[in-house]
Amino acid sequence: MSEFVLSCCSTADKSKEHFEKRNIIYACFHYRIDQEEFEDDLGQSVTFSEFYQKMRNGAMPITSQVNAEEFIQLWEPYLKEGKDLLHVSLSSGISGEINSANIAKEELSDKYPDRKIYVVDSLLASSGYGMFMDYLDDLRQEGKTIDEIYAWAEEHKYNVQSWFYVSDLTWLKKGGRVSASAAMLGTILNICPLMNVDYQGHLIPRKKVRTKNKVMEELVNKMEEHAENGRNYDGKCYICNSDCIEDARKVASMVEERFPALKGKVEIDSIGTVIGAHTGPGTVGLFFVGDRRGETE
Repeated sequence: MSEFVLSCCSTADKSKEHFEKRNIIYACFHYRIDQEEFEDDLGQSVTFSEFYQKMRNGAMPITSQVNAEEFIQLWEPYLKEGKDLLHVSLSSGISGEINSANIAKEELSDKYPDRKIYVVDSLLASSGYGMFMDYLDDLRQEGKTIDEIYAWAEEHKYNVQSWFYVSDLTWLKKGGRVSASAAMLGTILNICPLMNVDYQGHLIPRKKVRTKNKVMEELVNKMEEHAENGRNYDGKCYICNSDCIEDARKVASMVEERFPALKGKVEIDSIGTVIGAHTGPGTVGLFFVGDRRGETE
């Protein structure tokens, strides 16, 4: 059995140390803020708190995806060593990154015809994407082959549930996701939109909820509604946040109380600079395994 590599992008929003411990390689997206160019390097160059403070001060980050050449540079050393490769991309519903990955795959497949190179569209983002990578690494550690894990990934990616709320509509307005008038009215009424990632990997508004406390409760209700085995859910649960750690901890506490059979504690991560450039500060996401995502919620 050939040794193989798991690959993803920085937009899986786990820490550098986490990826190193899991032996998962990653390619960095890019962003520009205050006229400076940076890699989305998991908070190494610019801390997350600094990044979100810049946004609060009026900065509007511009993001760019990984290009094919960057993937080639990342992957080729492993192929030269005789290793196969399974790459999982950020959702095609929010980024064209998978196109760069497939261009790199075609070029490297011609150069290394004996190597297996698989590319999976995760249809996920942020810590849901990161959680999915952890499940794949669990299977690798169990001794599953690259073919078995590729098949599992394509079958089970639809079972990762991703639910978010936004407590500051400023960034949805600036990104064109809500109109200026809707954002103004929502702010006056203290509305926090509840959203999820659909089966095509798009971030979809599902419900307008008044007050942050109520939307937190609704977030956990959605987990009870959609999680595998309901309140008896015993899988992984991850939470991400954009510089609102106390809100994330509150949601984690609510989840741990309602789902006592969880596999370990809820893991809390920071939303990285690329995803955060679009959500803005004050966003919390909740991820777990549950119903297969279909055309409806």
